[in-house]
Amino acid sequence: MESETFTIRDLRRRWKPTKERLNSEHDSHPTAIRIHRSFSWLASVENEDDSDTSLICRWIAFNAMYGQWNSERREPTADRAGWGTFLERILKLDDSGHISQVLVENKKLVMTILDDEYLSRYFWEEPTEIRAKKSKSAKFKAQTWYIEKRWIMILDRVVERIYLLRCQLMHGAATFGGRLNRTSLRHCSIMLRHLLQGTLLAVIDHGADEDWGLMCYPPLR
Repeated sequence: MESETFTIRDLRRRWKPTKERLNSEHDSHPTAIRIHRSFSWLASVENEDDSDTSLICRWIAFNAMYGQWNSERREPTADRAGWGTFLERILKLDDSGHISQVLVENKKLVMTILDDEYLSRYFWEEPTEIRAKKSKSAKFKAQTWYIEKRWIMILDRVVERIYLLRCQLMHGAATFGGRLNRTSLRHCSIMLRHLLQGTLLAVIDHGADEDWGLMCYPPLR
């Protein structure tokens, strides 16, 4: 049975009762702010899948959920550590299997992303044909991970590749609207849209009362 597709309006309706409860217990509850921020960025590109903006805005929506403030260093925690910890926690909390269902239903897209050498950090360390072939090893390992239901391994590798494209765009290492990365961008943007839905549903249904750590740049009144 395929999972239901939710619009931002649907997600907001699902979240509203819990949001009202949290805000009645804690003025400007951190989780409510995280989700509010995430929804706002998702809504801006709800019907886009193949633009640079769609990927950037969806990553910002994701970042709103996983971002952590490092009180010792007095700065945000590094992205890789932030989303790695967040995904591991939310997978353990996701009793409804929202995220694993996304991975199962979009297995073909997952494999396509893992087969794309241009999304591999290993390949770009030394972009050669040999490295291009070796960079696809995660695709073959993922077949076993699916059988063993090792969702965190699949999720980690897929998000890592989406993150590489996100970094290319954010750090000026790609041309706006450039034709060379259109296919990779479309695949990553669509996959991130699906993952965000699964992640937000998991937080709404099972993680609203969790302490997600210090939020970066909270609204000050």
